[in-house]
Amino acid sequence: MAANETDGQAGVSSTLPRRQLGRYLRDWRTQAGLTIAEAARLMEWGASTLQRLEKGQADRIRTIDIHELCRIYGIPDDLAEGFTGLAQQAAVKSWWHAYGDLIPENFDIYVGLEASAHRLRAYQSELVPGLLQTAEYARALNHLGFPKDSVDELDRRVALRLQRQALITRKHSPAEIDVVLHESVLRSIVGDAKVMAAQLRHLADASTRSNVALRILPFAAGVPLGVSTGPFTVLEFGTDSKGQPVEPPVVYAEGFTGDLYLERRADVRRYDRAHECLQRHALDIQPSRHLLRQVAKEYVA
Repeated sequence: MAANETDGQAGVSSTLPRRQLGRYLRDWRTQAGLTIAEAARLMEWGASTLQRLEKGQADRIRTIDIHELCRIYGIPDDLAEGFTGLAQQAAVKSWWHAYGDLIPENFDIYVGLEASAHRLRAYQSELVPGLLQTAEYARALNHLGFPKDSVDELDRRVALRLQRQALITRKHSPAEIDVVLHESVLRSIVGDAKVMAAQLRHLADASTRSNVALRILPFAAGVPLGVSTGPFTVLEFGTDSKGQPVEPPVVYAEGFTGDLYLERRADVRRYDRAHECLQRHALDIQPSRHLLRQVAKEYVA
């Protein structure tokens, strides 16, 4: 199982699949109670080889090595299959993750990425973002999306979605979220009128948090960009002691049959400009909050 010690030299271009794989493996090694030195010794590697893999800097990743690490850490087979898929995608910078292709459909890449973010800027034209959904709104969506699920399975899905919200509600260093919602999100009924009223009140309350900026793009704003971007999220991961990004920002765009992840600078800048344009044409935060409360009252009138 020995690995070439020259793999992953300085200057290797990191990619999202590499970084996510490294992050997952580091977490599982820690859960297994192993130090880097101990795990590397079991792999017959030098510690620096495993360290580069965990930092997303290994330029050659063999699936046989990932299988062995999964065995050592006691990683379940379904997750191990997802990790292997990430390894096979390691060199990709603009990445279309087709559901069920190499990586199992139930292996959620985005949630692991979101959990590491320090700042998220998003635009949603159809649905309330998961980080701001109420339990009943999430339940109504999951009931539609997974009609064959049992009540227990639906409860589990809802609980997992609500757990994600700790990212912005935790007391210590909550992530910042800057969201532009199209007015159509307020008018499209998910569940029933009672669910919608509670959801819009929840959005209004959430927008009073210092780390949450929420703006509504009204119907009257038309199509500010002249084209439809579709929903998207730009994720940023904070800076180090020198003020440099810990990881490059990533654009996430969810699709019906797969998800798009972009990290080329030109792509990220384009989405940055799109978000800035949508912000300029959206209502300010206070008028947006007022509109949310107004529409909530209309639902229960």
